[in-house]
Amino acid sequence: MPQNLQQLIKIFIDIATSLMPILGGIALLIFFWGLIKFIAESGDEKTHREGKNLMVWGLVALFVMISFLGIVYFFYDDLGFNAVKPFGLPTLPE
Repeated sequence: MPQNLQQLIKIFIDIATSLMPILGGIALLIFFWGLIKFIAESGDEKTHREGKNLMVWGLVALFVMISFLGIVYFFYDDLGFNAVKPFGLPTLPE
């Protein structure tokens, strides 16, 4: 059980950042599925419109997730949660 607000926010950020790659992959798949529908069925107006809508919603989802990552980095850098960064480039053990 979290002891204070800082620990509660850290738990929320840890859960959200662990889900981010999965959600980003799903949003990217939705975008590409819409792109395939948009190109492959360009003769059919209904399918063409559905593909366009899927691409737009995939891009909106990616934008929201990237914005969320910016907010997470704001918390970590400017509000005192800078003990351990939630993301980083993977490195090889030494």
